[in-house]
Amino acid sequence: MEYYELHPENPQLRYINKAVEVLRKGGVIIYPTDTVYGIGCDIFNRDALERIFSIKNDGSTKLFSFVCANLKDISNYAKVSDYAYKTMKHLLPGPYTFILPAAKLVPKKLWSNRKTVGIRVPNHSVTLKLVEELGNPIISTSVTSRKGEVVIDPFDIKNIFNSQVDLMLSSGNLAGSPSSVIDLSMEEPEVIREGAGDVSLFV
Repeated sequence: MEYYELHPENPQLRYINKAVEVLRKGGVIIYPTDTVYGIGCDIFNRDALERIFSIKNDGSTKLFSFVCANLKDISNYAKVSDYAYKTMKHLLPGPYTFILPAAKLVPKKLWSNRKTVGIRVPNHSVTLKLVEELGNPIISTSVTSRKGEVVIDPFDIKNIFNSQVDLMLSSGNLAGSPSSVIDLSMEEPEVIREGAGDVSLFV
């Protein structure tokens, strides 16, 4: 595993570009977000996606969310109602995963049975710069131990995943609380998981 330590607010572009190169070659990386570390790959690389399913031991039953660069980018990958747009504009970037109807551009492997997808725009410079430089979304699934516990210490993550991923971008210990998950695919919003993001707007 290649391992690079980045400044959380002003990430070194040379390290971002190394990660982008790995992603474009079908690699799998670990990167920081505004909540926990994520395991990611280019959403359009089927082989890399299968690697992540294997790493997470979820077979093909786990539905992964993915990171977009900004609100405008989201509209390329999901159908966004006026209400959803106003809601996301108010809360993003931030510690939320929004469930939205999938657009045809998204690989069906990432669709739920209801033809929805989970989308994130984390408030973290490393994540946003990474997606911006790549030019399309990356998978976002939390880094967890074999017991399913979130791992926040970069040293521990490096030891656990050293032989499983190609590169890690480290940005110190993270908060460790997962994102709040809000379903905006129906007429009424539904809080699926209360996490780091304030959900009082929806209850």
